[in-house]
Amino acid sequence: MKITIETPDQGEEEEIIIRCRVLDEELMELIYKLKAGRGRLTAYSSQGMLILPVRDVYYFESVDNKVFAYCRKEVYEVHKKLYELEQELGSQDFLRISKSSIIHLSKISYLKPLFNGRFEAVLKNGEKTLISRRYVAEMKKKLGI
Repeated sequence: MKITIETPDQGEEEEIIIRCRVLDEELMELIYKLKAGRGRLTAYSSQGMLILPVRDVYYFESVDNKVFAYCRKEVYEVHKKLYELEQELGSQDFLRISKSSIIHLSKISYLKPLFNGRFEAVLKNGEKTLISRRYVAEMKKKLGI
């Protein structure tokens, strides 16, 4: 594999070009990490306010009109609506999976089909979350399956 790094001229946009024969899982994970790498959210915990890198979030869930960001072991409150997060993060590695949840696709360990057309996503931290059948087609499209 050859890696070339160039400095853009003044006023030119930074870009990353990937040339590959096969877009495999490893390359897709790298692309997702690059897209999510610079994103940050303001999050709140019992200790106070913090800046949370989006790449650390496994999923967002809306509960009782509050939105929570679930990370590996921690849970933070986010003062944004779920639809706002969906708009901000939809072009990255995040996908709406139910009325109340948005999942980080690169944090999925594996998917398990359930009855009634739903799926269960088992995340890399061991948590499980359900993907409503209404969102399964979009998930398959985004994952390329």
